[in-house]
Amino acid sequence: MEQLLRVGVITSPHGLKGEVKVYPTTDDKERFLDLETVILDLGRETKELEIEHITFFKNLVLLKFRGIDNINLVEPWRNKDLLITREQAVTLEDDENFIVDLIGLSVVTDTGEHLGSMADVLRTGANDVYCVRTDEGKEILLPATKECILDVNLETQTMKVHVLDGLLDL
Repeated sequence: MEQLLRVGVITSPHGLKGEVKVYPTTDDKERFLDLETVILDLGRETKELEIEHITFFKNLVLLKFRGIDNINLVEPWRNKDLLITREQAVTLEDDENFIVDLIGLSVVTDTGEHLGSMADVLRTGANDVYCVRTDEGKEILLPATKECILDVNLETQTMKVHVLDGLLDL
């Protein structure tokens, strides 16, 4: 299980004083207000950054980090992930999971048939859609509803689903 969770991606610098624009990858961009620090993923290394100031602009979050006061310092951070530890993460409800924990789960039907493995989560307006990749490489899209997703067991790395009529018809 991943110990670091992505909360955003730096898109570009904002202004000349070291502020950055961040595209949030969390359900609620205002969750940044609860963070004091984030971890910048530089690829081969990480860097902990203390948040000095937060502003919201359209669908983005503008962040200013303590001690980072120049555009030249943040310019190389374009397209870099901002991470948090699980301890910093929001508390989930009983039927909620982090997407990173779902990817790779073995997906089986309520009749015991192995469908494939969880490959991606598509965010839609009504409900999420789970993308399951079969062993043959096909993709099956399952709505993330209580009628379809029966159980997620992170300890056994399995997801039990009920395939609604017509979902496997091609």
